[in-house]
Amino acid sequence: MKRTHVIFGGLALVVVALVVLVTGKERLLARGTPLYLELAPVDPRSLIQGDYMVLDYAVSREARFSDGRLVLRRDERGVGHLVGFEESRPLGPGEMWLRYKVRKGRVRLGAESFFFQEGHAERYAQAKYGELRVAEDGSSVLVGLRDADLQPLGGGPLSTDPDGP
Repeated sequence: MKRTHVIFGGLALVVVALVVLVTGKERLLARGTPLYLELAPVDPRSLIQGDYMVLDYAVSREARFSDGRLVLRRDERGVGHLVGFEESRPLGPGEMWLRYKVRKGRVRLGAESFFFQEGHAERYAQAKYGELRVAEDGSSVLVGLRDADLQPLGGGPLSTDPDGP
């Protein structure tokens, strides 16, 4: 009897944790500040995972060697430009944080993979910007890809990198 309670209690805890995580991401999608980041995409193909694009953001090249938050200023189009780092100064007017982590020598903003349906690679080949939604604390979620004129390319991502900040 005790063992059954422990099993069901553990299962309930897992379900609650999943609901909290999903609710947080949905809230970020609905209320997060839109931000476009310039890309330098690479187009690999995985036999197991299918077609996907590894995203390399221009601002991530400036990040430090330890986890932190970038300070970005959005221009009139909503494109983010690096203006500093969290520890170097407080936020000014029109600025926002973007959280990042350094893993295996690579700066990770939380959305470094964009999976798409097989055969749709040409649709995403013109990607110049990643569209993110950013919360006040700097956490972010990838919404989709945009072309040079910030026009959406296809639908939202089928999957993004689960190893994000």
